[in-house]
Amino acid sequence: MERSILYFVYKLAVMIKSVSDLEVFNLAYSFAMDVFQVTRNFPKEEMYSLTDQIVRASRSIAANIAEVWGKRIYENEFKKHLIYSMGSLEESKVWLLFAKDCGYLSPKIYNALNTKCDQLGSKIYRLYENWKTL
Repeated sequence: MERSILYFVYKLAVMIKSVSDLEVFNLAYSFAMDVFQVTRNFPKEEMYSLTDQIVRASRSIAANIAEVWGKRIYENEFKKHLIYSMGSLEESKVWLLFAKDCGYLSPKIYNALNTKCDQLGSKIYRLYENWKTL
């Protein structure tokens, strides 16, 4: 049984040639772009506060996953950056809540982004739990 798991992990590592081959990276990038798009409608007085914070936090998720990919041969570094991604994700969720409660996001858009956050968090956590350096 253990041999088949190692074989699967080896095959997966061979199939993934760059960070853009990771589903979790693509979801994180898509989330950051969604956040960027919805913040274009925020009031100008929020540009250097809420808008800046939420955009930076959302981009940090994908950026940390990309950095993690570059350090994948060091399991502890890999997992540390996944933890940073999870932290940025949680920060993004708080900024989204502020945006909704300030009236800048409709409940429908907030719920859609929050659902994407939950999916992303689940994928990051699964990657964290299952990653083993060969």
